[in-house]
Amino acid sequence: MGQLIRTRDGRTLAVEHQGNPQGRPVFLLHGTPGSRLGQAPRSGLLYRMGVRLITFDRPGYGGSDRLPGRRVANAADDVETIADELGLDEFAVVGRSGGAPHALACAALLPKRATRTAALVGLAPRDAQGLDWFEGMTESNVREYVNAAAGLGQLAAALRFRATAIRADPAGWVADMLRVLPESDRGIVADVGIQSMLVRNFREALRSSADGWVDDIMAFSTDWEFRPEDIRAQVLLWHGEDDVFAPVQHTRWLAERIPGAQLAVKRGAAHFGALQVLTRVLSWASS
Repeated sequence: MGQLIRTRDGRTLAVEHQGNPQGRPVFLLHGTPGSRLGQAPRSGLLYRMGVRLITFDRPGYGGSDRLPGRRVANAADDVETIADELGLDEFAVVGRSGGAPHALACAALLPKRATRTAALVGLAPRDAQGLDWFEGMTESNVREYVNAAAGLGQLAAALRFRATAIRADPAGWVADMLRVLPESDRGIVADVGIQSMLVRNFREALRSSADGWVDDIMAFSTDWEFRPEDIRAQVLLWHGEDDVFAPVQHTRWLAERIPGAQLAVKRGAAHFGALQVLTRVLSWASS
């Protein structure tokens, strides 16, 4: 079930609900680029798990209005707005890939409402002290962040070009991505169902513009406006050791700084390995 929710500053957020309407609410924050239509367990399984899953397009993606200059911290405001509209006092938050820093923002800034938070295959802050931020990162991602450092205009031009190509042939883009993935990721993305989901997800994310993608990269490249050290909620960090999109040392850096964080690193897994553990993580988050 989908709906549009209005924020206090007049923006529209596109929101989806799956699973058990009376179940424990869990927000699932999508990757970069991505949308509310990304990977999630089937609604029937969520119902049996007792999970009410809530997804939404971050500003600038899919059906959600853009928020120019947004920071990672702004995600907490949008999650809180949706929770208020739905009458939810408490909830869990799970973020995968580009959604992971935004999930941590909820843990830091909504400590009385975000009861449990999981961040899967995420990034550390761009100014992380003692971290070689680009080590082990694939060339295409390095190029995005180099463009971001050069300024919004250069990044926007590059990603708008790529978004146009993806809109024209999302299946071709998934096929191109498949060829450069680590072996463990290729085995996951070779699945026809996963490919179909990725095509649907990317098509919806970029259907009108590359704005959400541009704003995500800029947000990751600037001050998150909260410190991982200040998080006091229960946090689970998961990463595949062979990840080339968000290298594993990013999550290890976070685990050293978030008080009491649980760290799980899977050998022989990479970025898309997070899809295989998602059901288990949702079960943890909703318990």
